[in-house]
Parts: sequence; structure tokens; C-alpha cells
Amino acid sequence: MYSYVARQPILDTDKNTIGYELLFRDGPKNSFPDIDAEQATSRLLSDQFMNSCYNTTGNKLAFINFPYSSLISLIPTLLSKDKLIIEILEDCEPTDELFQAVIIFHQKGYKMALDDFIPDSRWNRFLPYIDFIKFDIQLFPLSEAKSFIHNNLHHKIKFLAEKVETYEEFQQAKQIGFDYFQGYFFSKPEMLQQRVIEPSELVTLQLCSEISTPELDYDAIEKLIASDVTLSYKLLKYVNASSVISKAITSFKHALIYLGQDKLRRFISLMTAAHANQHKPQSLYVLSIQRARICEQLVIKGAFKVEPNQAFLMGMFSLLDALLDKPLSQLLTNLPLSEELKLALNEGKGELGHLLNAVKAYENADWEQVNNHCNVLGISEELFASQYAESLQWGDDFTI
Repeated sequence: MYSYVARQPILDTDKNTIGYELLFRDGPKNSFPDIDAEQATSRLLSDQFMNSCYNTTGNKLAFINFPYSSLISLIPTLLSKDKLIIEILEDCEPTDELFQAVIIFHQKGYKMALDDFIPDSRWNRFLPYIDFIKFDIQLFPLSEAKSFIHNNLHHKIKFLAEKVETYEEFQQAKQIGFDYFQGYFFSKPEMLQQRVIEPSELVTLQLCSEISTPELDYDAIEKLIASDVTLSYKLLKYVNASSVISKAITSFKHALIYLGQDKLRRFISLMTAAHANQHKPQSLYVLSIQRARICEQLVIKGAFKVEPNQAFLMGMFSLLDALLDKPLSQLLTNLPLSEELKLALNEGKGELGHLLNAVKAYENADWEQVNNHCNVLGISEELFASQYAESLQWGDDFTI
């Protein structure tokens, strides 16, 4: 058996990531052969998540969906209660059996969430034991959510807005009392007044232009880095962390040559995201480098025609529009990237486009599309899943 896991960040009002919803299945057909759903869930949790789910979320909360049969069988107790949030799915009926299970979870110290909640008096007896209520704000009006939140403040429940797709929705949900937020608004440009690109951002974009050429112009790169004190400091710190220094670094150019072309290209790519991250959620920056990593590693381990460095740049630049609040097509115009790379980023076409679309589908737990793209690319879903897990860890651990 092989399990496939995607995670979606959950943010607080300051856009700090407090946890992840984990979305999983057991394989391409989303079922175990010849066993029932309850046994399948038990197998999945005991074989995979008891050892790995908290590696996927680090020190953050893990919101995990459980079907009705798993809940009344007390399957969640297979996992540690420390970081687990038991999500009771919207299709669960509020039966006496489920109520007794909820009481047991509460007595054992587990925290619970009602997913995609629609208010119904049959759920009233459950509320004293519930820690989170999640409203899909695309389906449940914010005005009704506001009324429910204000009428239930005495329960000390935290309220989470799901499917937050725009900056305006985030602001509205925050104003009416939601505590946490989930959705893809953070991976798109926020609908704010367009800001002028600061000098450091101009420098990083110019550096991206320089590293896109076959042969690096070290003099030009040195001049650009020397113009920004933050970049200068981070370059020397990166050199120190990446190499065994046998001689003192005497100039920025010396540091650049010491790194070599591949590490220098990676450093500048990472700095592009890091510098643009000042007014953005940390999870957006982390997602950028995770995408860069998985795209690079899949190209290395698969039968691709493109170079790993191109795949790394594609993953890193795939969120450049969100980081800089400008259309991606406009940003790419000023960069001498290959037409194949621009086509992948702008239109999702070509070999690189299929790869990027596969990564995005995995992040959205769109398993059918993941399977389709993997078939086109000639890579196994097992390889994809293992590299996705590795990229999560790599992105979380990466510091410069």
C-alpha cells in the first residue's frame, strides 16, 4: 500500500500558519482491494500516519478528515492527541453513536472540528465538545455565519473560514469574527493597490535575468549584489554554509566563483522569493521553494528532456505574481527565460507545464489530474508522492 498526502495551510488573522489540513488517499483508485472502508482507514492511519503525518506538518496542527465509520470505531485514537484535530465530515449524521464517540474523544483530550458546517439544531448537543467549526464561505453566507458566531461565543469555539479566495473575503471574514482561514487567497495576488517595486526587488529581478543566460557574467552579478546590503550578507552566509572555506573570501566575486554556477543560480532564485516575502504569508515563500524542489527532483529522477535547473526556476517563479502583486506574464517579459519555461508558467503547456500542473493538482488533492499528468510525463504516482513528501521537509527546513 502507498498513501498520498497533500496539505493545505490554515492561517490566523495575522496570516501565520497554525496548521494544515491533510488530504489523503491510499492509491490511484482511492480504495483498498477487498476490504471495507473502515478497515481501509485503519490501515492507512496505522501504516502511514502514525509515523509520518506529524513530519508532514512539523510543529503545526494536523486537521485530518474522518468518515463516520472511523469516528464511531474510535480510529482517531490511533494517533497522538498532541497536534491532531479530528475533522467530523459534513456528511456525518448527528446520531447517538457519534455523540458518544465525540464525548469519548473529548474525555481523552482530543480536539475536534465540524467540517463544512451547516447549522442544525440536531448538532446543538455536540457544541460544548467542539473546538473548531469550519464554514465554507462560498456556500454559507457570511451574514449567517456572523449571526451564528455571535450567538455561540459562550462555547469558546474557534471559527474557521474555508474557501477564502480573495483578499476582500479574508477581510470580511476577519471582521465578522472568524479566527482562522483556509483557501488559496494567499497564493494569488491580493486585490490591493499596486505597490511600487522596491529597489531590493528590482535587484533580485535583474539578478534573475543574469542567471538565465548560459554563461554567467560574474562582474555584472557582483555589481548587483554589492548594491544591496541584505543580499551581500546573505550571500556570504550562504557561501559559508555551502562550502568548506579554505581561504578567506576577499570579494563578492570571489564568493560567487566559490559557489559555482549551479549553487549561485539556486541562491539567487531563493533570494527572489525571500526578498518579495516581506509583506506576504510565510507559507507562500515556503510553498515557492517546495515547488522548486519537487520540480527539480522529479526531472532528475524521471525521463525528462528539460534540465533540472529549468524545473527549479519554474517552481520558484510559479508564485512570483503572488509575491510581487503583478501579473506573471508582465514579470516574465523582462526575464530572458526559455520559451518553454515561459509557456509553462503562463499557459501551463509543454513538458514543464504538465509538471507544474501536476504539482498544483497534488496541492489541491485533485488525484485524478495528478494521475493524468503523471501518465503524460511517464512518472509513477509513487515517485511523485515520495518526492512531494521530501519537498515539504526540504522547504520547511531550508534557511538562509
